[in-house]
Amino acid sequence: MAIQYINNFEFEGKKVICRFDFNVPLDKDGKITDPTRIDSSLETIRFILEKGASKLVLMSHLGRPKGAPEKKYSLEPVASYLADKLGQEVVLTESCLDRGIKTLMSLPETKIILLENLRFHKEEEANDHEFAKRLASYGDVYVNDAFGTAHRKHASTYGINAFFKGRALAGFLLQKEIVALDKIVNNPAKPFVAVVGGAKVADKIKIIEELLRSVDSLLIGGAMAYPFLKAKGIEVGKSLCGDDDVKLAKNILSKGVASKIKLPMDHIVAENPDAASNTTTGTSIDETMMGLDIGPATLDSYSSIVTNASTVLWNGPMGLFEKEAFNKGTFGLAKAIANSKAFSVVGGGDSVAAVNEAGLGEKMNHVSTGGGASLEYIENGGSLPGIQALKFGIN
Repeated sequence: MAIQYINNFEFEGKKVICRFDFNVPLDKDGKITDPTRIDSSLETIRFILEKGASKLVLMSHLGRPKGAPEKKYSLEPVASYLADKLGQEVVLTESCLDRGIKTLMSLPETKIILLENLRFHKEEEANDHEFAKRLASYGDVYVNDAFGTAHRKHASTYGINAFFKGRALAGFLLQKEIVALDKIVNNPAKPFVAVVGGAKVADKIKIIEELLRSVDSLLIGGAMAYPFLKAKGIEVGKSLCGDDDVKLAKNILSKGVASKIKLPMDHIVAENPDAASNTTTGTSIDETMMGLDIGPATLDSYSSIVTNASTVLWNGPMGLFEKEAFNKGTFGLAKAIANSKAFSVVGGGDSVAAVNEAGLGEKMNHVSTGGGASLEYIENGGSLPGIQALKFGIN
């Protein structure tokens, strides 16, 4: 079965319950520091309202409350931001199961209702059937536009589909994610290049193994590179490098597909992240130093490879880009990808932050809103629990 998208659905007079990912960062005063995830939901919200829905019930989680209310994780800042953006009132409920919701649903002047944090209830993450049933009772139609949580079997993303046979739809954001990531999963245009950075090999072992089946080149940078270099007998000094990660790297390098892997040939190093930086003349790193970015020769080599690619997937920075001394590799590669003719997909929180900080987010073909979800989608060959439930329902 194909996923039903909202584009051609008749919403006139319908009560619509939508799952979004409003899990935005807040400062200590409870102010939103990056509204990207809320902004990316606005297209779907406005479309449903314009198509004449009688009620729009929004739901999301925020942060990691432990199954009970915590004021710092309230969706109140989200409600205020949405009201400002949409130019109309957004009523925040006291809880997802508030008895007053039934009254709100009957008031003609109340159009948009935001349920308080789903994860204030332990039943959400437990995918509790009765909890899903209560959520489902607020809508005639269910829309999932929360790609960032589509890899979770939670009540609001998975269990709720049981109550909307033929009336469970994907919103615009989910549609964009699926269309873009399917170009990576299903016969990507060649040459296909993946760029993988970040800290631990263990965290990305599955995605590395999956990508090595289909890529032409796998460019490894950041702290991810040091276990691979050490596994090849190259000195990495004080660089971040656990024994378990070295074992995993050694195992990957022992396989035939290892010839696709490209590793740094030089580095930007320092005694610590706050010390003065130097560039190595070769691949090895002195025992007093730690690698904190790829070097200029590596950047030139990697940039040349992505410039000639037809498809590029990027997950993970090339170094400690948050510090100016160690951002040249990450920002330089971002520029090369943005200027290439390749279909480019950026996934993962740090990579997204890096391309946005470099001012290149809009030059990428697709910047994923779900770091973990985008990786799992690729690892699983285009399958996630929330997306499968939209396609086939649940038993």
